[in-house]
Amino acid sequence: MASTDTPSTPPAAPARTRSPLFSAVIGLAGLGILLQGVWAGQFIREGSDFRENWVNVHSIGGTVIDVLALIAMIIAIVQLRARRDILTGSIVFFVLVVLEGFLGALIGGHPALLALHIPVALFLMGMVAVLSFRASRPA
Repeated sequence: MASTDTPSTPPAAPARTRSPLFSAVIGLAGLGILLQGVWAGQFIREGSDFRENWVNVHSIGGTVIDVLALIAMIIAIVQLRARRDILTGSIVFFVLVVLEGFLGALIGGHPALLALHIPVALFLMGMVAVLSFRASRPA
């Protein structure tokens, strides 16, 4: 009795999705974080006068980054939910960006928080690089 069954092939691994839109939005957030450092350098100076205009620019920049992080997280939820690394990373990124803004708002009354605010910003820059790179690659 001849078998007509064809040998079964194992199912191919699903292609990992990628999102150039996510990479672009998270990249813009990274650019915003970089600019935040430039703008902060205009008013964080030993012995210099308080420059309220630069503080306002820094504050507005932080709000824009909050919105970009939220948009990136939404894109990750909608387009990249199968990519657990990107999904989790974008949620953590959003939470840390909000925490960073909260720390920044408290610095006026508690200057010692600057010792935490700056390293968190640097960590966020690293997260942007990793998230953008991983989201642009299919695997």
